[in-house]
Amino acid sequence: MLLRDLIKNIEPVDTKGSLDIEIRGVTYDSRKALPKYLFVCIDGFSTDGHLYAQQAVDNGATALIVEKNISVIGEVTLIKVKDSREALAAVSAEWFGNPSKDLNLIGITGTKGKTTTTYMIRSILEKAGHTVGLIGTVANCIGNEKIPARRTTPESYDLQEMFEKMKDKGADTVVMEVSSQGLKLNRVAFCQFDIGVFSNFSKDHIGGFEHPDMEDYFKSKMKLFGLCKRGIVNIDSNYADRVIAEANMKLLTYGINREADVMAKNITTNSDSVEFDVVTPWFEERIKVSVPGYFSVYNALAAISVCGLKGISPEFIKEGLKNVHVPGRAEVVPTPGKPYTVMIDYAHTPDSLENILSTVKGFAKGRLISVFGCGGDRDRSKRPLMGEISGRIADFTIITSDNPRTEDPKRILADIEEGIKKTNGAYIVIEDRTEAIRYAMEHAQKDDVIVLSGKGHETYQIFKDKTIHYDEREIVEKILEG
Repeated sequence: MLLRDLIKNIEPVDTKGSLDIEIRGVTYDSRKALPKYLFVCIDGFSTDGHLYAQQAVDNGATALIVEKNISVIGEVTLIKVKDSREALAAVSAEWFGNPSKDLNLIGITGTKGKTTTTYMIRSILEKAGHTVGLIGTVANCIGNEKIPARRTTPESYDLQEMFEKMKDKGADTVVMEVSSQGLKLNRVAFCQFDIGVFSNFSKDHIGGFEHPDMEDYFKSKMKLFGLCKRGIVNIDSNYADRVIAEANMKLLTYGINREADVMAKNITTNSDSVEFDVVTPWFEERIKVSVPGYFSVYNALAAISVCGLKGISPEFIKEGLKNVHVPGRAEVVPTPGKPYTVMIDYAHTPDSLENILSTVKGFAKGRLISVFGCGGDRDRSKRPLMGEISGRIADFTIITSDNPRTEDPKRILADIEEGIKKTNGAYIVIEDRTEAIRYAMEHAQKDDVIVLSGKGHETYQIFKDKTIHYDEREIVEKILEG
């Protein structure tokens, strides 16, 4: 493809060299640059691609997209832009033939519930006979093939490549989680979404590595509605009125407490499911969802809204929600021969922790034992809030480590402890997560429920100098084996 054609959706600040050269590949990793490649210099969190421009040229790259002034040795075309991430999205979409235009692309953004909602939508659509691709926190699925997810929303080049693969494998629909970072960093720029969902908004992802404040976080989320044809919003969300006012389209609404287009009524919660009557513009039905918890109702309403807009019949919606399974969300781990229950949940925000603990508290016949920690290099203000929530709801709390990253784990534990001390809740601090789980299991009594919060689907733990394999399902199994 000619470089001129590849960059047709870019507005360069400056250009040096010929645009009438053949390009045989695009990359943002200098190590992958080959002869006649276009290398896009991205200024990232851990390193700056501009530092590797010469390496890319030495490897054969004949064109560079940059946003900084650089000098390289060799015959190369330089294209300077204001935002090289946006430029990467533009050339990636063009390179792969804009595959999203041939897919029914559905994007879900929100602080919590994105993963569960995407799995619900996929389950329903597959029951209706669609071939569905899935992109998100847990895994990226192309047909029956599963690719572990490195980040919720992949970099734009990887995302466009994935769209092309999904299309080639016969997918007619792709359901994806769209993170605030993915929106802010233009990873989904030049994607053509059919439907976008704004599920909820609460404090999370605030810090030096993510968003400086809630306003930046909110505006990043709102960018989704500038990329989609139709929009859906949870009307019970604190920010719903602002979302509706600032969206550039008429939105379909769903909710429980306020009048909405799609509503849930007569909700019944069970230990392994939740049931409700749904009233929609298309049908009214009694729905059973195989993921327990009050918040699952909101996720299901979002899924019903999407599928209703797509004309899916209620029989497939009911079947899909009744049989959906979401890894690491209210997931019960087998404990053969033991009189207690162990449940894994990804809850890592105050709202999500309160939701899972309140749900379990509502059906547990014995005690509720809460085991959780908070991630390092993330918003410190939520730590005491989560400590206070666990101390208030759980019968016993074990504060432990999660992904400390570059922070001192003891400081994270102290932040959590600050909150739990405001309650009368009994607790203990055990920094080593495996030992914390072992303590919970060894001290559990008949009918107790142990909730391991924070890791969910994750199979790793991140420390300052290393990332180790860490799957709580395996940890529980090994403890049971003695």
